[in-house]
Amino acid sequence: MASTRLLSLFNAKAAGSTKTLARVGCNVCFRRSVCSSPSRLQSCMAAWVMDQYGTNGVLRFTEEFAIPAVSSATEVMIKVHAASLNPLDVSMRGGYGAKLLKLRRDPLSVMDNDSEFPLILGRDVSGVVVNCGSEVTHFAPGDEVWAAVPPWKQGSLAEFVTLTEYEVSHKPKVLSHTEAASIPYVASTALSALVNTGGLCRDSTSNKRVLITGGSGGVGTFSIQLLKAWGAHVTVTCSPNAEGLVRGLGADEVVDYTAGNAAEQLGVMERFDVILDSVGGDTEQWAIGLLKPWSGSKYVTLVTPLLLNTDSMGLLDGTFHTGFTLQTKAMQPLGPFVCESSQLVSLAGFSCSSHTLIAWLMDSTCFSSGRSQSN
Repeated sequence: MASTRLLSLFNAKAAGSTKTLARVGCNVCFRRSVCSSPSRLQSCMAAWVMDQYGTNGVLRFTEEFAIPAVSSATEVMIKVHAASLNPLDVSMRGGYGAKLLKLRRDPLSVMDNDSEFPLILGRDVSGVVVNCGSEVTHFAPGDEVWAAVPPWKQGSLAEFVTLTEYEVSHKPKVLSHTEAASIPYVASTALSALVNTGGLCRDSTSNKRVLITGGSGGVGTFSIQLLKAWGAHVTVTCSPNAEGLVRGLGADEVVDYTAGNAAEQLGVMERFDVILDSVGGDTEQWAIGLLKPWSGSKYVTLVTPLLLNTDSMGLLDGTFHTGFTLQTKAMQPLGPFVCESSQLVSLAGFSCSSHTLIAWLMDSTCFSSGRSQSN
């Protein structure tokens, strides 16, 4: 998540013309004009799919993918207006987490060798509700919404996506669909890491010292702004070309990890209450030693070894090995989590560059049970 460059879909033209998937420097989203009701599209929709794991070559565009049905009373169908990809999507394209995610999609798959393909990537979506299950109470057709799509579900690089109402929120009116599609996954990841795991909130963060490794990525740039709004002292590690970005977002101290040993540079600073690690690798070997020595300080990593271990060792051995290794650590698991109380966060005046967050205002609002609520 250290990189702010997203693999994004663009140049989606009319049927019969060329569709291109490319790497771009800013957050360009998938936009395609479609009719407002899936019934008018008969049974098929356009989507980017993959039939095997690999590089970009495994991705193909089709206009004959089955439209997802509202199969549960609590589900909503969303017409996709904009979508974006995250580093997790790029990893999933290569097979990251394949065994565990296949099991999550279908628990009975552990007993057979049925294929999980075709799969659709895309973890962020902004669009309009076109259909609702009978027990949906918070949304109606025509509502503009946004969501972070769980990695075990079919993604947003398609004309329609189906989610439960608890995975969807009303889109802030001040944001366009393109702007909105750049936020949900990194926002929910940052909130979960800092609030649910890190134990921070608006009322308890003032003057806390927080270190963010790899702070110029999507989660890092969101976290900087949120922590500064809460009154924290924020230190960030990043490359020199990102220093202006993170300082502009409010970072108090910036360590260039390319200029010598980052651990030594950080070691001379005052210890930290919370460390948010979005780099992983050997970072944890020295980062934990930078925490304040009393109870309550936390190291939170966004780089869980669970999926890698289950891929390489199998479901049982991989899960056991991960649990044994991480039993003393606070770890943020993969997947979009949301904070549980509308009292935890008030997101206001968030800055934006071409590859971070857009300026927006959500007064006294948070992601609560998948819905925006007010104090």
